[in-house]
Amino acid sequence: MDKTFVAAREDRPGEAWLSRFVAGRAEAESWYFGRGAALTPSAKDCRAALASHMPELIPHYERACALVGDDEVAHRLLSHYRPAPERFGCSQAVWLGDEGPALIRNFDYPPGVVSDRFEMTEWSNLKVICKAQRPWGGCVDGMNEEGLVASVTLGGSYVQGVGFSIILMIRYVLETCRKVSEAVEALCRIPVALPQNVTVLDRSGCYATLFLGPRQRPIVTRLKACTNHQCSTKASASSMARQLALLEALAAPSASLSSLTDRLLQPPLYSGRGSFPTLYTAVYRPAEGRVNYIWPGKSWYQSFEDFRVGEYTHRYG
Repeated sequence: MDKTFVAAREDRPGEAWLSRFVAGRAEAESWYFGRGAALTPSAKDCRAALASHMPELIPHYERACALVGDDEVAHRLLSHYRPAPERFGCSQAVWLGDEGPALIRNFDYPPGVVSDRFEMTEWSNLKVICKAQRPWGGCVDGMNEEGLVASVTLGGSYVQGVGFSIILMIRYVLETCRKVSEAVEALCRIPVALPQNVTVLDRSGCYATLFLGPRQRPIVTRLKACTNHQCSTKASASSMARQLALLEALAAPSASLSSLTDRLLQPPLYSGRGSFPTLYTAVYRPAEGRVNYIWPGKSWYQSFEDFRVGEYTHRYG
């Protein structure tokens, strides 16, 4: 199938965002409720949880709620609080050699479900470039202009708990944190709904990979390569093969940022077919404030100094 991605500048959500939210409402409800709509909290409970754990996002949340109007279901969706389990597979690694520091990742997801938007925003007088995802505020990976990068992969199981979607937590750290130490503190403090792995890197080269999940203590590691399992979970063959491929690429005597990027465009890290293809590869370079989004045969550079709106259509399969 063909999928068109757009690069857009939208300082804060407004009428254009509202039009996208209305158009994608059915998919957002499917993501949030899954099969357990009756078990989700009220809009009042959702706001209270957000105010307790991520209070800096409340003004932005209330603006989004005002845009959608008196709509309790929409207000629950926008909170990202206690979403249903979901599946996706990704790979990510930290590079600290020449041309680094860099965080490089593959994002594997069904093309028809994932958002088409790469955005630069400025919610809180801090510019953020990210791969945006439903239904408001979510980021699967991104970087702020202070040089903090964050990226997420699934944690390997579908245990559900009382917490927030990781994609809103990624937004939160990009909006409020400048250094890895601050991001780690925030990610360990905020309850997460599902097992997730997050890698954070800043312009100084400090990094951490966190294993998060409901009803478990956060584990902060120095792993440079992360896929879709944690220390305490049984790895699938696919997840293990991808992590080993990343570790081998990082350890190769001739390793470079270019060779690592090339490796992510090859199996088993790159998947060109099936229901969860690799939708894009991203190379974040926080010291330079730029990112390269890559598809086979296509590179799309963006930076805080020169963010260019546009679109690109890629054929999968």
